[in-house]
Amino acid sequence: MRQQYDQRRQALGEFLRTRRMKLHPTEVNLPVRRYRRTPGLRREEVAVLANVGVSWYTALEQGRKVHPSATVLESIADALQLTEEERRYLYMLAEQPIPIQIQNERYEEVASPAIRQIVDDLGINPTYVLGKYWDRLYWNQAAEQAFLLSLPAPPHTRNLVWRLFTIPQHRSLYTNWKQIAQQVLADFRADSARYPGEAQFTALIKDLQQASGEFGLWWAQHDVRGDFEVRQEMNHPVVGPLILQLTALRVATDPDMKIMIYTPSTEAETTSKLRHLINSQ
Repeated sequence: MRQQYDQRRQALGEFLRTRRMKLHPTEVNLPVRRYRRTPGLRREEVAVLANVGVSWYTALEQGRKVHPSATVLESIADALQLTEEERRYLYMLAEQPIPIQIQNERYEEVASPAIRQIVDDLGINPTYVLGKYWDRLYWNQAAEQAFLLSLPAPPHTRNLVWRLFTIPQHRSLYTNWKQIAQQVLADFRADSARYPGEAQFTALIKDLQQASGEFGLWWAQHDVRGDFEVRQEMNHPVVGPLILQLTALRVATDPDMKIMIYTPSTEAETTSKLRHLINSQ
């Protein structure tokens, strides 16, 4: 835990330094001296623009033990002219709640071509990319067949939580549906808690409470978890029992995005059954 805290502070300092060095004085109406050695802004200039002490800001950039408030972070973000995505990242590194005005800026989540290539190359392993709001952003053919992703589920067809709680076929797809559903809900709550009051999360949760009695009941229990069930046993309507081992990987460039990789178990002839599902399409 201490190591993670230190790494986060170092990352915060490095992020601020790189943003500072990319900003030219003329962009913030500062005079340019003839013999200026520092590329971009000086720390002293950022401190003045953000209305914070120079020594305090220096300590922040150096990764020392300082704890900026949300108000100070906003001033620094304004001084460095950060974009909305950069502001989100800044608040995340500083472990501060993202302001509502930033949270409610709707943005399009997209899996990059490189991530899509990874998903496709995993072939027989059902794999998908899960976004901030638990929408499946991209998936391979094995995942489409194993998790019945062609079934429509309006108005949140791509959302994993919505599909799990509202599609009747999912109750029979998972042999231990109740256990899986409760854990997914608890994991989803842990993620959504990082963005309190955000419009997209609020609307999705409201829809889930109205559509599913189980979701509403379990949501009120406030259970929170942060890890997915590794072993998942399924009863596929076409090939019967499937046993998969889950590995969840967070994307370094977007911590809200996860790559969910399901490795076929040696049990229940899972690999041959998945191959059959893919080849039959």
